[in-house]
Amino acid sequence: MKNLLKLFDENETKMCEALMADLRKPRQESVCMEIEYLRNDIRGCLNNVADWVKDTQVEKNIVTIMDSTYLTMDPLGVVLIIGAWNYPIQISLGPLAGAISAGNCVVIKPSEMASASAELMAELIPLYMDPDCINVVTGGVTETTDLLNQQFDYIFFTGGGRIGKIVREASNKFLTPVTLELGGKSPVYIDSTADMDITAKRLMWAKYTNLGQTCIAPDYILCTEQVADDFIAKSKVILKERYGTDPQTSPDLCRIINKGHWERLNNLLSTCNGKVVVGGEVDPDDLYIAPTIITDVDPEAEIMQHEIFGPLFPILTVKDRKEAVEFINKRDKPLSLYVFSTDKETQEDFKRNTSSGSMVFNDAIVHLSIETLPFGGVGPSGMGSYHGKYTFNTFSHQKAVLGRDFNPIGEYLGEGRYAPYHEWKINRLGLLLKNRKIPKFLGLLPYLACILLGASGVLLIQMLINKFGVGSG
Repeated sequence: MKNLLKLFDENETKMCEALMADLRKPRQESVCMEIEYLRNDIRGCLNNVADWVKDTQVEKNIVTIMDSTYLTMDPLGVVLIIGAWNYPIQISLGPLAGAISAGNCVVIKPSEMASASAELMAELIPLYMDPDCINVVTGGVTETTDLLNQQFDYIFFTGGGRIGKIVREASNKFLTPVTLELGGKSPVYIDSTADMDITAKRLMWAKYTNLGQTCIAPDYILCTEQVADDFIAKSKVILKERYGTDPQTSPDLCRIINKGHWERLNNLLSTCNGKVVVGGEVDPDDLYIAPTIITDVDPEAEIMQHEIFGPLFPILTVKDRKEAVEFINKRDKPLSLYVFSTDKETQEDFKRNTSSGSMVFNDAIVHLSIETLPFGGVGPSGMGSYHGKYTFNTFSHQKAVLGRDFNPIGEYLGEGRYAPYHEWKINRLGLLLKNRKIPKFLGLLPYLACILLGASGVLLIQMLINKFGVGSG
């Protein structure tokens, strides 16, 4: 992990150049959202791995009161990480430090669509990492298919749902566990209590960072007509301040990854039958689509059927939050959900009555930077999670360990399991193994009884706990 950190420290400029070549990504986005993000993840692993690998003691029942019960973390073995093109370095190498800290060997398959970044990773990784443990495999569909035909101990995939299903099906051949980070249409709800100046600032950043090619980018907005008018007016001002009167000439806007994705987005724009109130300009030769806001969008239009993954921002009007909640719940569970409101009842309503991989109140996509929060989807937006300790856990097997000796008291407590069977043995085992919520001070008594009174004292104390303990399982 120290070598991995060194890799980023010594090659920041090369990485920025590769990201510029692939996505025309501005230096600030490259450093803050890819390179420094990864540095910070490695620092977190280095700071905490000594604690993560420690055995964790767990509670015992009375029969095993003289024994050790704990969890120990085992590496899974050789794991496959399949990256995506939109944040090609961050997504390909983001799970790597956690996989290494858990003790695994890793094969990394970057996306061939971000070819400059993929080639750079293939060049740099062998210079800093042991090639017997960490490898990069470049190539396209053929190479990925060949990898999926191999037996790995874990597969970690980030990408679209269609390919995610292929990865999931391939994993079944060897019963390989998987994490699928798949994205989805992440909705935004805005009500009249939101500070509209700040709301527009935050959403214009979250939506148009990486030109909308972010798995947790706000996908569409639900709000009343009055809120929409206010939001659009504020957004026009902010976009002009950030990108000028001609955003295509701004050095701070990325480009669409390739012609195929540009054509897909252009088709969504031309067929949505909504009203373009901001942007709408396109240039196929420059792979450019302007930051665009669209109103009066038909919920059944193609733009509302799949994740947009680009700079098109539809607004759909609803009467109130109840209608917004119903709209969201009729569709696939999103990767993230964003609620802009200062009303606590509204926040609670969305928190309790919708399902999403994550939720943010009054901001968007910033939760990705908090490694103490797990990142992952639910339902069609993915399975499994990572970041920080959650990455370590993803690439570890939590092995249960029971350590026993030949203590005569422990043997006495458990001898009721042996034949010949009797009714009194059933009753004793039921008494000793019964799941209870035991007050802490009572929970200490069996230990004391073992020391002072032997096995008969344990049974006496257990009878008291049975009588005075709280509840039963």
